[in-house]
Amino acid sequence: MSRSYPLRELYLARIREFYRQPARIFWVYGFPTILAIGLGLAFRSRPPESIQVDLVRNSASDPVEDVLRAYDHLAREESRPGLLLNVAPADEVFHRLRTGKTPLVVDPEISRPLTYHYDPTRPEAVAARGAIDDIIQAAHGRKDPVATQDVKVVEPGSRYIDFLIPGLIGLNTMGGGLWGIGFLLVNFRIAKLLKRFVATPMPRRDFLLALLGARLTFLIPDLAVLLLLGTLVFGMPIRGDLLLVFAIDVVGALAFAGIGLLIASRAQTTETVSGLMNLVMLPMWLLSGVFFSSERFPRAVQPLIQALPLTQVVGGLRRVILEGAGWLDVAPAMAILAAWAVVTFYVALRIFRWS
Repeated sequence: MSRSYPLRELYLARIREFYRQPARIFWVYGFPTILAIGLGLAFRSRPPESIQVDLVRNSASDPVEDVLRAYDHLAREESRPGLLLNVAPADEVFHRLRTGKTPLVVDPEISRPLTYHYDPTRPEAVAARGAIDDIIQAAHGRKDPVATQDVKVVEPGSRYIDFLIPGLIGLNTMGGGLWGIGFLLVNFRIAKLLKRFVATPMPRRDFLLALLGARLTFLIPDLAVLLLLGTLVFGMPIRGDLLLVFAIDVVGALAFAGIGLLIASRAQTTETVSGLMNLVMLPMWLLSGVFFSSERFPRAVQPLIQALPLTQVVGGLRRVILEGAGWLDVAPAMAILAAWAVVTFYVALRIFRWS
């Protein structure tokens, strides 16, 4: 029997255990793909939507309606977003406003100024109020003192979906490392399997190396699925070295596996490990720039945010994929991830309990 026999058999057992459970395959590969497709379709490049507005029909509404319909006709001829104008009695339009069916009601009266009714906490309502007021004021002679023009940036690499895909890759790397290592070990401990493993002549390191090797194996199709989805479906560019993309993901997976091992080193129940996992993952979900830039947070907390492993994985992937960064450019990020991996593995192995 060769020295590598226990490691090989444990590794193959972990692979078989994974693909024989369809639910795990869905959460590792299916769910991130569905999430990427859904968010990609929601934030895909598309023309601006028409402005929705309701106008109260009364004795003073005809001039305002003429202005708005003239603007809508001209905008549609020039392929610009027009208006979704609804003209109805006051009771009807205010009912639509109260029930959220329209963001803005324009109420003209001869005896008082033109009145806008809207909810200032709704961004679309504030935008509609500003746009409609500009239309009406311009029709009555107001002129802009400075000429302006719009340049719409829709090239691949600058869209939200291009920003999102690397974030989803990092998110899936974190989830696989934490749940794939930590939760599995606690389940083994609960089922008394760890005690049986430690009683065999197998070296203990082979057991942990098999778990880690299986996790890195699952990482390859996981990364490939999201990259192919981004490039083939949404036209995301990959401007850097694919090998570097894989290297960042692998080092990130090692860091999260170390954290998962550390969390599971003493946990005795699934409730305990689930709580600890969520305690670790939730701050990174919010702070690490998966769905929006981490630069939105105050400067005082930026050192903490930059120290998080998910921040470095996502930031490194974006720099390579979207900016074409090289090995030296992402070396600091990989150093931080390597430090997380080394420190967490060392501490976890020192305090790990097999029973």
